[in-house]
Amino acid sequence: MPQGGPLSVVCSNVYLDKLDKELEQRGLRFTRYADDVLIFTKSEMAANRVMKSICSWLERKLFLKVNATKTKVVRPTRSKYLGFTFLKNGSEWKVRPTNEKKKKLKKKLSEYLKRGKAVARPLAVTIKRVNEIVWGWINYFRIGMMKLFMEELGEWLRHKIRVIVMKQWKRPKTIYRNLSYLNWKNKTGCNQEEIFKVANSRLGWYRRCGMSVVNFIISKDLLENRIKDGANLLNPLSYYLVKVGI
Repeated sequence: MPQGGPLSVVCSNVYLDKLDKELEQRGLRFTRYADDVLIFTKSEMAANRVMKSICSWLERKLFLKVNATKTKVVRPTRSKYLGFTFLKNGSEWKVRPTNEKKKKLKKKLSEYLKRGKAVARPLAVTIKRVNEIVWGWINYFRIGMMKLFMEELGEWLRHKIRVIVMKQWKRPKTIYRNLSYLNWKNKTGCNQEEIFKVANSRLGWYRRCGMSVVNFIISKDLLENRIKDGANLLNPLSYYLVKVGI
């Protein structure tokens, strides 16, 4: 059976049902998804004893070879399970996405938002695809605590989109004209001299788009609610809070 295939999970659940019953019979707390299992104990000594016993049972009763590199005793805060790790929040245990999964998300978005390719696409197409990626990620990890990361991700995404917008305008005259128009239309109140400085600046695109003038004119509200073709940029924090019912 190919690893990662849809039938692989079903076969694992059928075959490892005996493991579930064995763990329940021993009174152990555990969670299992396919062939990924976490068993919780009260002490490190108990954990080592249970690991040795269960590994032996799997090999003797189910004729399975346990992956020695992945099977280990760790504290909950250092464990990784299906992209999650654990943390103590007051008297309760909570989960959150691992740092590796956060970095992987940003890497995927960075690849898609590379200026050379993104500038060549219509802005609506780029935003729709970015929204799809972020929607999928949040829907999977929504049970985790990640409010701060969602806020940071939103700021990072908006900055990336501003860079693409400015790069698509390209020429200083076009940048000045478009920024001035948006400033007038949305009553942003930015100084025309400041707009002129941004349009004619020799700073790189990334630094230029970090200027307060660009942030005020190509605002959060504009990106999330006023993009043509209905391709408004998703606010990760707002979407996450809705998903967790806050």
